[in-house]
Amino acid sequence: MLFHVILTTEYNLKCKYCFGEALEDFDSVFYGFDVDYSLPKRIGYDVGLLDKFCGQDSDCVLVFYGGEPLLCLDDVKRIMDTVRARRFVVQTNGLHLDGLESTYVNRLSVILVSVDGDEGLTDFYRGRGVFRKVVDNLRVVRRNGFSGEVIARMTVMEETDIYKQVLWLLNNEEFAFSAVHWQLNAGFWSDFERRKFKEWSEKSYNPGIRRLVRFWVDQMEKRGAVLRLYPFLGVAQSLLFGEEKSLLRCGAGWINYAIQTDGYIVPCPSMWGMRDFYLGHISTADPLRLKKVYVGEPCTNCKIFGLCGGRCLYANVTRRWSPEAYKLVCRTVENMIDAIKAETPRIRQLIKNGKIKMEDFEFMKYVGCEIIP
Repeated sequence: MLFHVILTTEYNLKCKYCFGEALEDFDSVFYGFDVDYSLPKRIGYDVGLLDKFCGQDSDCVLVFYGGEPLLCLDDVKRIMDTVRARRFVVQTNGLHLDGLESTYVNRLSVILVSVDGDEGLTDFYRGRGVFRKVVDNLRVVRRNGFSGEVIARMTVMEETDIYKQVLWLLNNEEFAFSAVHWQLNAGFWSDFERRKFKEWSEKSYNPGIRRLVRFWVDQMEKRGAVLRLYPFLGVAQSLLFGEEKSLLRCGAGWINYAIQTDGYIVPCPSMWGMRDFYLGHISTADPLRLKKVYVGEPCTNCKIFGLCGGRCLYANVTRRWSPEAYKLVCRTVENMIDAIKAETPRIRQLIKNGKIKMEDFEFMKYVGCEIIP
């Protein structure tokens, strides 16, 4: 099992897609949900309870999450020193990576760092100077011996040229990422009417994804390399292995849960404070017997549900966008799946010819890469 451990609700940036959206959405409410907006700012439970909870599962993986988890460096170290987890992962904005001693950083299996593309785009979304600080910290981390995977976790919206920015992250002189994941900022806020999502998704994002899929397979053919573009990896693996019956690709609500700062467990870190979905407390719950929470209609009746898995539990439950608006998001998923399906015969031929191997499509699942953007 995987657990996103929310170390803090505090954050040290004012990103356009989080802080900015929250300001615009301030008066919006979750009709029909009982939400606790007063969770402790930092973890308020005994770390020994987390050790006892995690210790019941020999495959327990903990993902440090927030807010910004590295605002709580002492808690990170205390948990890593105390809790019997198989692996530790962090999802961070990267600004405080230099504050965590290498003896701890090098024990991490994966670092997911929020970088949205090149310096101009990242700083546009996240604030002036952010990109440069993050890249400098990543260089230090590598220089100090970190050998795990560093994943660029992009948040994508209308200012993003997905093809251009993913290629830049893979091939640049600043810090070339070996793995990239992206998440569409779509359906999480009541913001559709003030966005240009339809025009952008149809004229920029969808064509960019098709072009990027072709590039991805071209690299297999030219270099024998399966680039670790997580949204493509997950879908291609399912197609190659004939596994077209997927639950939520991020694992939320069935193999991946979140632990709030008060110790209560929810299906997804985005669902913090939603009392309707509290599944127990770490002091008494069995990590292997947590209630499963699944997406419902219209996802379950969709023709691509077996490969998509429902995209996002939070969006499915809260329905911040109208059904008509959310269909545009579904079309982006269908577009990506269709593009990968179209290239699957070429991928199979490359495997048959020995240019690449089936094992090249394997990856550590549910660490925070949603797979379906």
